Amino acid sequence: MSNKTFIPQTTPYHWEDIPVLAYKETGTHFSKITRQVLFEGGEKIGCQLRYFEVEPGGHSTLEKHDHVHNVMILRGKGEAFVGSEVRAVSAFDLVYIPSMTWHQFRANAGETLGFLCLVNCERDRPILPTAEDLAALQAHARVAGFIRV
Repeated sequence: MSNKTFIPQTTPYHWEDIPVLAYKETGTHFSKITRQVLFEGGEKIGCQLRYFEVEPGGHSTLEKHDHVHNVMILRGKGEAFVGSEVRAVSAFDLVYIPSMTWHQFRANAGETLGFLCLVNCERDRPILPTAEDLAALQAHARVAGFIRV
């Protein structure tokens, strides 16, 4: 990430000198998703702003962790699972993900789902669900039909 004071958008949802990266380095628990790190903390702010794009039919990892997320949907439609709720999301909706709360995003509305995510620069590693966690989550029909692992 650069220390520039202005970074223009070069094409829709892509910014000058900001690489489009793999969502995560390895794994099969996510599909059709990329990330861009827009701001990397710096002078006294202590947070990272990222932009994610989930292609139609794709999803993020089903996970939880100690740090919180603040998410703003920028483009498209899809659904978000947070805690015990599955909600439809679309442009400019806000999603707050509390600490140690299961969450996952899906682009299941036939279009790309793009969102900004604000997190602490210092954060813990994600926790993936155990077999027992999955059984508890799948006890709720709406959640069972939504989650992907």
